[in-house]
Formats: sequence, C-alpha cells, structure tokens
Amino acid sequence: QVQLVESGGGSVQAGGSLRLSCAASGYTGSRYCMGWFRQGSGKEREGIAALYFGSGRTYYTASVKGRFTISQDNTKNTLYLQMNSLKPEDTAMYYCAADGRGDYCSGAYWGQGTQVTVSS
Repeated sequence: QVQLVESGGGSVQAGGSLRLSCAASGYTGSRYCMGWFRQGSGKEREGIAALYFGSGRTYYTASVKGRFTISQDNTKNTLYLQMNSLKPEDTAMYYCAADGRGDYCSGAYWGQGTQVTVSS
C-alpha cells in the first residue's frame, strides 16, 4: 500500500518561502508521476504542479509558474515543492498525489495534507 506523507507547511509572510516535502513509501515498482494540489477555504482542490518520472517533464499551473518548483530525490523517495514569493492567495491545504492518470497525476494515491498560511 502506497503511503504519502506531506510536511513543511506553516505560516509565512507575503514574499517569503517554504519548501514542502512528500515522503512516499510502500512502492513495489517504479513510479509514474507525482503531483501537488491545494485547496483553499471554500474552494475546489486544484492541481498546481506535477512531475512525470519517465520523461522528467514538469508541469505548473499558471498561477504558480515561475514561483514554485517541483523536484524529487530518488534516494529518499521524496517529492518537494519549493515555494517562493508567496502570496496571501497561496494560503491553502497542500496535498501530494502519486501515480494517478488524471490531471497533475491525480486519481490514485493522496497524502493527508499540510497547511500553508501566507499573511499580508
């Protein structure tokens, strides 16, 4: 059973940075993709970044492109999201996903989330 555990969330002022981590365990084979999602209060969950392991390609939604960077450490089975120039509208619960076939790798495995709060 694949398990994903996010960490690294917290409170930061606008313009600040945070790095989220997503530790994956329980894999018995190769990984297909991993992604990051977020859900603000009263909003739908949205995909914001994804990494496809076979091609190495990364994808970002427009609102985070140029500010957020998705990366991974194979030796640690960990996915990262470096978030710079944070804005109050980035406030949300952030989730990682793995090996889905939906947009931004959604649809298979999910973590429990980590809260990010950006104050102005």
